[in-house]
Amino acid sequence: MKLYTSSRAPNPRRVLMFMVEKGIAGIHTVQIDLGKGEHRGAAFMAVNPMAQVPVLELDDGRTLAETRAICTYLEGKFPQPNLMGEGFEERAFIEMMDRRCELQLFLRIANCVRHTHPGLAALEQPQFGDFGAAQGAKVRESARWLDGVLADRDYVAGDRLTIADITAFCALEFARGLMRFRPSDDGLANLQAWRDRIAERPSAQAA
Repeated sequence: MKLYTSSRAPNPRRVLMFMVEKGIAGIHTVQIDLGKGEHRGAAFMAVNPMAQVPVLELDDGRTLAETRAICTYLEGKFPQPNLMGEGFEERAFIEMMDRRCELQLFLRIANCVRHTHPGLAALEQPQFGDFGAAQGAKVRESARWLDGVLADRDYVAGDRLTIADITAFCALEFARGLMRFRPSDDGLANLQAWRDRIAERPSAQAA
């Protein structure tokens, strides 16, 4: 298999962390330079007409896009260690937390960065600064919510690391780099402690 990815992009990092946590090896990575617009070139558009990474090319030549879909495929092909839930009930609750982290935290961070950071102006046309700033304020609302979740548990979806932790961590690291957001600066001690624990894992350092 082949994974089309891009260094420093948060969604490809989610897949790479997922792979490291599961001990998946042997998938060749192909770097797509977003800054140079390679994702909009004819060669990559033939792989994914949405012009987005990551994309997983399967052994039979089919291509699978969208981060969550790729992780679902890898979870099925490499079921252990389990990161998405054992049984329908645990899967449902893990998916709930993963979706909340994706839509309420990750997406708001992405919108803020895309519409306020001058370095992304070439990738996001047009930029809407007021929208980006409003999304930045909502990021802090979501971070306070997650800080509360982590007040009485070690991981986002329960007592072990799951895909929800990977989504939340990659979101926070994206905000850390381009929004200069650190939970401790907002008094979010639970979220900061969780972030620091996850950052020590080999998957966080490898991806």
